[in-house]
Amino acid sequence: MCSAIRAAFLCSQFSRKTTSVFSPHLRKMVHYQTEPRGRANSPDYRIYFKSSDGKCISPFHDIPLYAADQQESDVPPKKIKTNEILFNMVVEVPRWSNAKMEIATKEPLNPIKQDVKNGKLRYVANIFPHKGYIWNYGALPQTWEDPSHTDQETKCCGDNDPIDVCEIGSKVCATGQVIQVKVLGILALIDEGETDWKVIAINIEDPDASSLNSIEDVRKMKPGHLEATVDWFKTYKVPDGKPENRLAFGGQFKDKDFAVEVIKATHSFWKALVLRKKMKGEGIICQNSSLCDSPFRCSDAEAHAVLQAAPEYGEPLPVSSEVDKWHFITK
Repeated sequence: MCSAIRAAFLCSQFSRKTTSVFSPHLRKMVHYQTEPRGRANSPDYRIYFKSSDGKCISPFHDIPLYAADQQESDVPPKKIKTNEILFNMVVEVPRWSNAKMEIATKEPLNPIKQDVKNGKLRYVANIFPHKGYIWNYGALPQTWEDPSHTDQETKCCGDNDPIDVCEIGSKVCATGQVIQVKVLGILALIDEGETDWKVIAINIEDPDASSLNSIEDVRKMKPGHLEATVDWFKTYKVPDGKPENRLAFGGQFKDKDFAVEVIKATHSFWKALVLRKKMKGEGIICQNSSLCDSPFRCSDAEAHAVLQAAPEYGEPLPVSSEVDKWHFITK
């Protein structure tokens, strides 16, 4: 039986007693493997994902959104409330780094790659006092911001990507790392007329995880962090000659309950996408290794062939000194 589909769809053949073990309130420390291909700092660089038993998977479709139950947990039981809904997060960009790494939604198995624009690798600028990304940045798997759906709150359509996450803990994570997070709130960026939600979350292994339970807790315990986040999203495209970004709700953060409802909605959009109830995916590749009811499920051999077709891993290329440049914006 497919493990990822259990959490995503709770297939009808399971009894009520059986499905209860996949409650999103329970936690599981699942370990995934990554395999780099190509040369870092080049357009052909990719990070592919494998399950713990070495099978090639998609981080977009095969890693469950909800963290499921497992008795062997690396997290002390007293650290997180037992009724807390926990989510898996795929880290794309480590804190303080500049390369705009992202899940390649339009490639088979959706590896992580560096974004390219106008033939050039993309890096976010250092806008004083912010060095690169100021959080561990990534996405929630099995979510999709539907570009054909107009959000009732923002009045804008989705951006055709998994929902983004800003993880505010103290640890610097690695690209491709899968961590479990607790959601605290959400910010709505309006990017070129599209809704681009930014979930604010904390790694459950962070020392402050038990004390941070709401967006107000962040405001109290990490003064200035939320303001810096708003400032970052407003200005990060300015060095490229673009105007400041617009934020919905006057740049105010919505609370945890609002955030969870947004996540649930994007999870429903994703389900429709991979089951092909949603016909227009704007080029999204839904190839997966584990979703029982999806017409895009592939065999282990087919998934492995995707990895084998990628360039062999090589030594990283040097990064341009422009990445270390600082930009100062007059406000």
